[in-house]
Amino acid sequence: MTTASHKPIALTVGEPAGIGPDLVLQLAQLGGLSNTVIIGDTRLLTQRAARLGLTLSDELVIRNVTVDDPDVCGEPSTANVDGVICMLDVAIDGCLDGEFAAMVTGPLHKGVINDAGVPFSGHTEYLAERTGAAMPVMLLASSELRVALITTHLPLREVSDAISGERIKQICQIIDHDLRSKFGLQSPRLLVCGLNPHAGEGGHLGREEIEIIEPALAELRDVGLDVVGPLPADTLFTEKYLRNADVAVAMYHDQGLPVLKYQGFGQAANITLGLPIIRTSVDHGTAFDIAGTGRADIGSLKVALQQARLMSVSQAKSDQEASHG
Repeated sequence: MTTASHKPIALTVGEPAGIGPDLVLQLAQLGGLSNTVIIGDTRLLTQRAARLGLTLSDELVIRNVTVDDPDVCGEPSTANVDGVICMLDVAIDGCLDGEFAAMVTGPLHKGVINDAGVPFSGHTEYLAERTGAAMPVMLLASSELRVALITTHLPLREVSDAISGERIKQICQIIDHDLRSKFGLQSPRLLVCGLNPHAGEGGHLGREEIEIIEPALAELRDVGLDVVGPLPADTLFTEKYLRNADVAVAMYHDQGLPVLKYQGFGQAANITLGLPIIRTSVDHGTAFDIAGTGRADIGSLKVALQQARLMSVSQAKSDQEASHG
């Protein structure tokens, strides 16, 4: 019987005109795609390999998903959007059916997808809808830092209204659960940011900390979670606090992710928690300007694949322990 940790990883190439195909081909040259199934258009990969002066290895396992215009590089075409979405669906369905241990996604361009008339706010939201997950959680992880988000792709003026005590509790519980089951951490410690400067300065700079965040964290402590905060973000992201933390929880996208990307951009992975499957991704975009030049950095894809494999092993172990428990 094949265990989850020995099943292959599904890797989608992402937006055909971006650097996703480049990254797949460059990593393949280094032998980094063992036990991996590439989800993409074989014609696209063949043409991009020729542009890069590389050879499409016969050892690559490719699940062919065609796009209408495979000869694109740097200039996206809305004609390819159906194929791009199909790549995601093939990987998702394979994970749900138990064929794949996890999925790793190459970078997409939300604007191109929306221009094709397909409403799409991001990988995270799409994966949640397709897998029936009520509360997906975005986590970015490097070798030194993990940052999770309470809200993701929202205009800043909408963030405060989106933050509720119930949302904070649900997301922190998902983070705690997945750090245990998918990362193998026995007692995760979560550091939680406040929303306002100085975490509200005792109510003088906003009352969300007093009225929403502090009560939610108190309830989480009552049920056994190790949560610290709310802390001012400019204090939380210092060595004094981070050395004793397993994850920093930011209230909104640009509160936490700039810190992580400054610390480890190109060497971090985007991970979606709260799903019934394991999904990781690169921490960068499509980079149309360097597609086909050979200048794309494979560092983040390597980390994303490594994280997916490690999480698969931890999840398999957790499932085994639960079945014997």
